[in-house]
Amino acid sequence: MPALGGDDWAPAGYVPDGTSSGDAADDFLVRPYAVTGGRTEPRYQLEIEAMVAVANYHDRDLSVLSPECQAILELGGGWRSVAEISAVLRMPLGVARILIADMAVEGLVRIHQLDHAQGRPDLNLLERVLSGLRKL
Repeated sequence: MPALGGDDWAPAGYVPDGTSSGDAADDFLVRPYAVTGGRTEPRYQLEIEAMVAVANYHDRDLSVLSPECQAILELGGGWRSVAEISAVLRMPLGVARILIADMAVEGLVRIHQLDHAQGRPDLNLLERVLSGLRKL
């Protein structure tokens, strides 16, 4: 796969289905704004540490979904963070946040994230994290 820089991006396993431009490197480049329809922010605030799980979608026609959304669903069972999905699929974090938020609105994924508006984080948790970091 060609080296990708700047705003260029190609999902893992991406194979262009159109006509070739003649330059193999150009065939694999997808601009993030093309994947998100020009949007730069998700429909609602989605933290990178939010946990995502695939919902029951077996009665839906997934062929209408973008290849990127299909790839997110193919990650399958278990909870994964938004950041982990982004890393595993080699997808820019901003693109992953937008697509996952859209999929949540459509009921394709479930999201669990802390509501930071409720106040301060648990002090005991912070102390345990600090202690673990010191042991490293």
